[in-house]
Amino acid sequence: MITVEGIVEDIIFRNESNGFTVAKLHAEEDSITIVGNVPFLNIGQSVEVAGEMIYHPNYGEQIKIENVSTITPKTLDGIEKYLSSGLIPHVGKKTAKKIVERFGKDSLEIIEYNPERLKEIEGIGDKKVKKISEAFEEQRELRDIMVFLQQYGITVNYGVKIYKKYGKDTINIISENPYRLSEDIFGIGFKKADEIAKNMGIATNSPYRIEAGIKFQLMKSSGNGHTYVPQGILIEESRKILEVEEELIEQSIRDLAIRKDIQLENVDGEIWIYYMPFYMAETNVSKKIVELSRVELEKLNIDVEEEINNIEDKEGIKFAKRQREAIKESVENGMLIITGGPGTGKTTTINAIIKLFEEKELKVVLAAPTGRAAKRMSQATDREAKTIHRLLEYSFMEDEMGFGRDEASPLEADVVIIDETSMVDIILMNNLLKAIMAGTRVIFVGDTDQLPSVGPGNVLKDIINSGVVKVVKLDEIFRQAEESMIIVNAHKINKGEYPCLNAKGKDFYFIPKYNSKEIVDTILGLCNRRLPKFNGYDSLKDIQVLTPMKKGDVGTNSLNKYLQEVLNPKGYGKREKKIGNEIFRVGDKVMQIKNNYTTEWEIIENGVVKEKGEGVYNGDFGFIIDIDEEDEILKVLFDDEKEVEYDFSQLDELKLAYATTVHKSQGSEFPVVIMPICWGPPMLLTRNLLYTAITRAKELVVLVGEERFLLKMIQNNRITKRYSGLDYRMKTMLTFF
Repeated sequence: MITVEGIVEDIIFRNESNGFTVAKLHAEEDSITIVGNVPFLNIGQSVEVAGEMIYHPNYGEQIKIENVSTITPKTLDGIEKYLSSGLIPHVGKKTAKKIVERFGKDSLEIIEYNPERLKEIEGIGDKKVKKISEAFEEQRELRDIMVFLQQYGITVNYGVKIYKKYGKDTINIISENPYRLSEDIFGIGFKKADEIAKNMGIATNSPYRIEAGIKFQLMKSSGNGHTYVPQGILIEESRKILEVEEELIEQSIRDLAIRKDIQLENVDGEIWIYYMPFYMAETNVSKKIVELSRVELEKLNIDVEEEINNIEDKEGIKFAKRQREAIKESVENGMLIITGGPGTGKTTTINAIIKLFEEKELKVVLAAPTGRAAKRMSQATDREAKTIHRLLEYSFMEDEMGFGRDEASPLEADVVIIDETSMVDIILMNNLLKAIMAGTRVIFVGDTDQLPSVGPGNVLKDIINSGVVKVVKLDEIFRQAEESMIIVNAHKINKGEYPCLNAKGKDFYFIPKYNSKEIVDTILGLCNRRLPKFNGYDSLKDIQVLTPMKKGDVGTNSLNKYLQEVLNPKGYGKREKKIGNEIFRVGDKVMQIKNNYTTEWEIIENGVVKEKGEGVYNGDFGFIIDIDEEDEILKVLFDDEKEVEYDFSQLDELKLAYATTVHKSQGSEFPVVIMPICWGPPMLLTRNLLYTAITRAKELVVLVGEERFLLKMIQNNRITKRYSGLDYRMKTMLTFF
């Protein structure tokens, strides 16, 4: 083994996924090639390298790194190169030069011990000082931690996430129980944690491993919409991934239940197993719904019939029978569900209910599950509507995230109206109902024929099926809606009938194509040329491609690459950043793919910050407006107004969104929807998926593919069963009231 000290003068190659690096090291008067898994190595670093000298047939002599340690650079040139190497985010070449010119050889000590002095440099303010100081502190700990993680096959990006979660305790936590990674780190599943654990020598029958496998299966099931799993299924699925005796799994289930990590419930002889947060949420929701629907309301001095007639006269409208019923029931019931398909007058009904209550000086608050749905609700009602998270004041509270509105601090409202309720999962519903006082009128609005929530539970359908809450289904399609083939065909498809295609002058078209290449080429042509040319649609803002699947030639992964190439191609001076197999480019349409409640956003007008807030949510669409390599920041504009900065380490939270799955489009509405119709798994080619897709369009639907698969989707009324106990629990709870 030889030991060499020098300065890293060039990074020849780096594999971002595993950290393997080939670099040039300037040692004394020679340059030496060094190779190894050293993801933290950057140009300008002073290092001491220990390793074996090897000979590569193409590249000559190299040092295969076994150990590397960093040395604080001593020359001004070395310090400047070190600072500008990218090792410290938010310090690029220009900033590094300014720091060294101002502080000379004391630069690193200033950053470490007196970072406030950095504000003496023009262009560095409080925000940047804080980021530089935190990044410098992180790097000292991160180097040792990254070396530890790399030996177990953990990539650079995940290493940074792990460090941000556990900090200086990373090595101790992972050494004790690497399976915590599967619970705590987005993107690391049980299989990866299991691989790490095996490399660390943890036994196959370790209780840590078996319990982690069981919890993984429960969380995996929740990702498919289940709040519980029958015991037999859980044991069988756990046995497949753990490959241990059934008795060990049964023992771990008992241990987890004793510790209250999971809940076992005997329902008619079948054991239901819940991950504890879902059990608590389901129990609380059932109790609160029964309470709110059965509470004795304060009587309103109001003649509902007369008020309805007055609204009709003022607005020049005529309510249908079911609409009148819904308005009356909103006054008489503590909780009401209004459901119906497109064109049945849900919005008109809600506007009438709002006006009726406001006439009596009652406070009405409006909310929806997503930012886009809330925005549409605001536009439809001409009143403020918030996301449910914002309504409940979700933010940091005592060093952790929490809702500012709950039992101790309920919503100040007489009437709460929630739109797009089919999207609300059991956890969010629990937090919403906690914040609503008995006596407050609650109105849920939604379309039960759309896809259920992405999160666990079957909340809206379960509430309806329980019979506990008054339900009014709007079933009359209004004349103006009948002129839209989108609405007519949505109802036809929902009934299992074949839609009317290509009616002249209408808004619903089918283009027959018979293989994947033809379908893709047609979709690209529609987005890039045909629709913008003939209808004036904006390719990026007005047109959304929706597809049932992620994989395959017409899945989101492939379509996004094709669409990016034609709608936002690589260009001179256009900045981009590659993350794994995905390239993000200024101008790209992107989507947030996980809830991030701590991400800050700003609304900026004329260079001035008008409003600030926190939270970017799964399914939010935006456009990349800037990529800053020096500060390692990518900036996205959401909802045409909210600017969000992402560190490069956060970019796995974003996906290109020229095409997205139908599931991810819930709660959104687009002028134009284009959808490929071709072969796919039967569980995806369903009637309610097709129905959900076409009801996302406001002005135009274009289906591209084979009519035989369109017919299969219409005929496939398969609704995947969700294990949810809310219906059962509400009926049981009713016996106590």
